[in-house]
Amino acid sequence: MRGLFLKLSCLLLVACAATSKKVEKINGVSFVASREAINATHIKPVLNVNANYATIMPFGFIRDLKNPDLQFNSDRQWFGETRQGAKQYIEALHGQGIKVMLKPQIWVWHGEYTGFIKMDNEAHWKQLEDGYTKFIMTFAEVAQETQCDILCIGTELEQFVAHRPQYWSELIKKIKTVYKGQLTYAANWDEFKRTPFWKDLDFIGIDAYFPVSAAKTPSVEACKKGWVPHKATIKELALKENRPVLFTEFGYRSVDYTGKEPWVSDRNLQSVNLEGQTNATQALFEMFWDEPWFAGGFIWKWFHNHDKVGGVDNFMFTPQNKPVEQLLKSHYGVY
Repeated sequence: MRGLFLKLSCLLLVACAATSKKVEKINGVSFVASREAINATHIKPVLNVNANYATIMPFGFIRDLKNPDLQFNSDRQWFGETRQGAKQYIEALHGQGIKVMLKPQIWVWHGEYTGFIKMDNEAHWKQLEDGYTKFIMTFAEVAQETQCDILCIGTELEQFVAHRPQYWSELIKKIKTVYKGQLTYAANWDEFKRTPFWKDLDFIGIDAYFPVSAAKTPSVEACKKGWVPHKATIKELALKENRPVLFTEFGYRSVDYTGKEPWVSDRNLQSVNLEGQTNATQALFEMFWDEPWFAGGFIWKWFHNHDKVGGVDNFMFTPQNKPVEQLLKSHYGVY
């Protein structure tokens, strides 16, 4: 009887352990490109917050919203923004056990919003398409060469997608002839419902800057309440498209009213509010990470020189050297 009791006790412990274990999520950081190569020293802080993924973001540049000339991989760019740099970053991260999403992005001079990129005539649309194809296929090759874990085919390009849907359909087919891994697209928080090609990708990607609270210092509960209608819409789409949702970006600035317009990144708001940032981030974690249709996400943003960035006087997005970094470490450690 004693032996049977011990066996039953062991089985019970195993069962409890199994039920308490969380499903592994994509616990990511958005790793910002820099002027230099990275090494294990730069990656250690990523490991210290229990992240298992990082986004690498090479850049292409256009002069204005109606300019079709896309420039990339030039000697004038920072190393991390180029083909060579992206490959080095991916290999360095993989070498430390961190998986990678490669996320090539466009930067419009003066920081204009990429979702408004829209050409005036067919010739310019064709030129933009040719340039974007070269841009994204260059990094599709890098993704395949490095066995990158996810490739994001575009970021916040709503007007480009809306006006040229056939182009994007053909581009996805072309990417798949080169890159054999998982694909997503990073739709802005107010764009994702209209993105037409989710069934051709592996994840519904959302840059999750949803407004959740108008309070100066939002509480966790207030932010969770603000998430309710957005979450219902996101879940509905996930089930309709039969695709998991990935927050290709998420995060909050450490400022007053951080949950009111989380997409704002200018310097008009500079009043530091670490509590608001932490509360809003905790609410997002509590609302999404336990959902079976939710794959995880990448916090915005993470710099390679950890000891020199962020801190309690910083009012921007980075969680580094702020209370929210400890929240990140704790939360990522569970999943």
